[in-house]
Amino acid sequence: MRINARTRQILFKVVYYGPAEAGKTTNLQQIFRSIPSQVRSDMTVIDTEGDRTLFFDYFQMKLGRIGGFEPHINLYTVPGQAVYAATRRVVLRGADAVVFVADSAQERLEENIAMWQQMQQHLQALRLGRLPVIVQWNKRDLPTALPVSELKAALRIRNLPSLEAIALKNQGVRETLEYTIRQMFRQHVQAVTH
Repeated sequence: MRINARTRQILFKVVYYGPAEAGKTTNLQQIFRSIPSQVRSDMTVIDTEGDRTLFFDYFQMKLGRIGGFEPHINLYTVPGQAVYAATRRVVLRGADAVVFVADSAQERLEENIAMWQQMQQHLQALRLGRLPVIVQWNKRDLPTALPVSELKAALRIRNLPSLEAIALKNQGVRETLEYTIRQMFRQHVQAVTH
């Protein structure tokens, strides 16, 4: 969180993290389409010919006013391909919350585990261990989707909040973002008041 007293803005950063093609960009696209243009920036997409995220996707949205300040939420995705591990760490820097987008398909389980472990290492290295992490179990409509209990056990996720989604159908996308923002605000209010 960064506060700009001159412009009366509070800047937050939410990063969508997860394996390639798990639905990170789809989440951002659905959110972008659902927000009126007067309260969001244009969406920046840096991708390859095959529409795979190369560096990151990004846009900013405004949330009205709180105590005379205007919160701005900067939403980012990270590239999921294995060769972009260093890029993921750079994009995570300064994050206020992370949404881990897991692909529910059984055949993607090992990729989910590897990305989850790598994200944990990056968060530790960047000293971001206390920020809110929300897990989105995406692609729940796939015939090979594993039960959420199996996914949680495989990733060793116990007490983290998680939500189910089908991002392509815009199901669970808004709920994930709203929950993430509530958790992020709650943590920052506690940090300021203690």
